[in-house]
Amino acid sequence: MPAFRYFKELDGVEAINSSILEFESENKWDFVFTSGVLIHICPDELNEVYRKLYNLSRKYIWICEYYNPTPVEVEYRGNEGKLFKRDFAGEMLDLYKDLSLQSYGFNYHRDNNFPTDDATWFLLKKLD
Repeated sequence: MPAFRYFKELDGVEAINSSILEFESENKWDFVFTSGVLIHICPDELNEVYRKLYNLSRKYIWICEYYNPTPVEVEYRGNEGKLFKRDFAGEMLDLYKDLSLQSYGFNYHRDNNFPTDDATWFLLKKLD
């Protein structure tokens, strides 16, 4: 079952099927996250996506993406211009001085209990 259909059927969940580039809302949520999304955003549009994540968050932003200390483009399924690795969390911390790094970690594809793609996660918090 596609994720959107699954979440739409859950009680107490507001599921929205939209591109982050097109999504607009006046609402704010305590916890806003991306997982495998920012890596596919054209670098020219990242600041707008960062703005949206920041403005949609009341308190926490969790970023789980492929990490690289400097921006790099990676061939994706034989295509160019479709996958980018960089320090997404660091860029947000530089843009929004009231964000604080709370925690970070790494998901490893050979984890015996929770295997996923190799991705680094960062938990950012808005300072009061």
